[in-house]
Amino acid sequence: MSPLIVLGGIAALLMVFGAGIALVAGGNRAQVDERLEQFVVSGVQEVEETAPVARSGPDVAERVDKLLSGRSFFEPIKRQISRADVKLKVSEYLVLVFLSGIGVAAAAYMFFDGQLALVVIGFFVGLRIPRWYLRYAANRRINAFNNQLGDVLNLWVNALRSGYSVLQAMETIATEMPPPASREFERVVQEVRLGLDMEQALMNMHRRVPSDDLDLVITAVNIQREVGGNLAEVLDTISFTIRERVRIKGEIRTLTAQGRISGWVVSLLPIGLGLILYAINPEYVSQIWVKDEPFIIPNVFPCGWLVLGIGLGMIGLGVVAIRKIVDIEV
Repeated sequence: MSPLIVLGGIAALLMVFGAGIALVAGGNRAQVDERLEQFVVSGVQEVEETAPVARSGPDVAERVDKLLSGRSFFEPIKRQISRADVKLKVSEYLVLVFLSGIGVAAAAYMFFDGQLALVVIGFFVGLRIPRWYLRYAANRRINAFNNQLGDVLNLWVNALRSGYSVLQAMETIATEMPPPASREFERVVQEVRLGLDMEQALMNMHRRVPSDDLDLVITAVNIQREVGGNLAEVLDTISFTIRERVRIKGEIRTLTAQGRISGWVVSLLPIGLGLILYAINPEYVSQIWVKDEPFIIPNVFPCGWLVLGIGLGMIGLGVVAIRKIVDIEV
């Protein structure tokens, strides 16, 4: 049977299974209490960023999320989605992961003439693509927040010295600053107004933006709330430290640009060259992965697979070594 037909059958079965879960989880939602629980929660859970609007029908994604909420994988995925600020629920993300795997496997099936091993590899690579994107989006957002933090603290200090309270100063930041800083401080103000403690609201922001500089700021605010002191002066000192750190990081990034480009060349050049050679002469290049002599394990493991594995392993080691060299802590 064709691998593509098998993958299509698996996809159909999962769709039927998802529809069954939606029917089992049917029912009306509580209108007031459950909506407020999404904003004001106990413990260390995060507060949802926006209030749900009234719906005429059931929300299948929310019900599937409730069924999955007790699983060990649920909270890490939810935290990563929150850090990347992607408008997806965990159930929607899992469906996207599966569809990505199917799509890459289908592309590998068409491109490599139905080689089963490459189709399976393509499926697992496709499963990783959404995770890679979430990690990239989260890192980009955290870096953007860190670059804004110096200006955020300057605005915060000026607001405090003008007579604003801490919450009013945060509201000023939410109004005046561009995203992502404005969105994060707007969420903190929203959570505090809905009854969450200031310390817990700040910790929620730190989970969404796990920054060392932000952790320093939150610690200063919490200490000031407990023992008092001149918060504006402390934040001014922290702001100067953060601006100097951002400046030094920029200089280091400039000096290590050549090393980072070398890492991309080391990783992408062999793969790109292999694809070009395959496009020119597919019969010649495909001899690497066909199950033909010479064998390492007779009729099971050909030498070409070992060559591909060693090549990919050496590429990975080169990339890791270069990243370790250019990654300088400040």
